Amino acid sequence: MLIVGVLEEGTKRFSEIRDAVGGITPKVLTQTLRAMERDGLVARKVYAEVPPKVEYTLTELGRSLTRPINAIRTWAEDNMGELFATRARYDSEHP
Repeated sequence: MLIVGVLEEGTKRFSEIRDAVGGITPKVLTQTLRAMERDGLVARKVYAEVPPKVEYTLTELGRSLTRPINAIRTWAEDNMGELFATRARYDSEHP
């Protein structure tokens, strides 16, 4: 979901995605991007340069995920206060 959110802003290089997501190892990001490419969510473009330049872009299928992801984000933002209150109440009752 985080990678889709980053790529929703437009085409990005690997390091830009890594920096925007934060807390993800290069290995895990590489594996995730490869899986997303395999699933048709991300297009990968390699430029014949030294050092190699690689860019990632959401495909049409990948862009179709932005609406449901944004709906989940909105729901979470709208209900965060209640979620935290419920969690605190539960934790106080179940030490």
